[in-house]
Amino acid sequence: MTLGQQERAGSTLTTSDGVGLAVDESGDPNAPITVLLVHGWTLSRRTWDRVMADLPGSVGSSVRVVRFDHRGHGDSDPSPRGTAEIARCADDVAELIAELIPTGPVVLAGHSMGGMTIMALAERHPRLMAERVRGVALIATSSGGLAAPDLGLPGPVAAVFNAAERRIRSALARSERSRVGDRSAWMRPGLRWLLFGSGAASGDVARSAEWVAQCHPASFAGFRESLAEHERGDALDELPGVPTVVLAGLADRLCPLPHARVMSERLPHAGFFVYAGAGHMLPLERAEEVTGRIADVTRSALE
Repeated sequence: MTLGQQERAGSTLTTSDGVGLAVDESGDPNAPITVLLVHGWTLSRRTWDRVMADLPGSVGSSVRVVRFDHRGHGDSDPSPRGTAEIARCADDVAELIAELIPTGPVVLAGHSMGGMTIMALAERHPRLMAERVRGVALIATSSGGLAAPDLGLPGPVAAVFNAAERRIRSALARSERSRVGDRSAWMRPGLRWLLFGSGAASGDVARSAEWVAQCHPASFAGFRESLAEHERGDALDELPGVPTVVLAGLADRLCPLPHARVMSERLPHAGFFVYAGAGHMLPLERAEEVTGRIADVTRSALE
């Protein structure tokens, strides 16, 4: 069954501070368990297209799958000034669960900033995590150390890159535009290098560029600041001892393998899987494997 056949019409969840979040879902609305997919910085809920399409079949039993666009991303409203923060995203997830998934067990799968949002959720909403969350997938993410990433570059080159990135971030923070760019084709070469490993599909690169271009500029900048401040190693200790996996791409420049190893060491019960040749965009580059690992967690949560 294709995503178009499974997916039900989208809806909008209005948060407590008035931001409309675009939400859609697939699978069985009366399923005994729900998987909530949380995307990364500058991306979109469409990051999960392939995972969402195949997850119900991969689980092999009834499952509901929900995904949404973070504030300032995709089809959601811009993030009001001062609210483009990972902590606020965690509050958004808590509100979404309360409103749209009020009962039953939940599996959380987070890619990149989505994984960081799960850590912030554990930090800020420990009761919710303890009572409702029955599985976690942390995908190409990090518990900290993102203020000045080296991107796999020599130190002096990385310093130049980070200085340029700070100037761009400052300009975006002041921008009154509704989106980062009207055209995305010019971003593709840089994003192919930054986000993907070897053998990246041109269509995946093009889609990723469009998601980045669609991002709200001031939200883009605000969330980058929040990523730099993200230090939530201790929050990993608040994750419940439920089925958990940590997934990493060996060629990930943004959240490289040492970051995944830190998380794995803090979560000794978690499965740890590394994908050779894959970069940061595991839900696109290794969709089948990512789907399978989330399905494993979901089946274990149902036992």
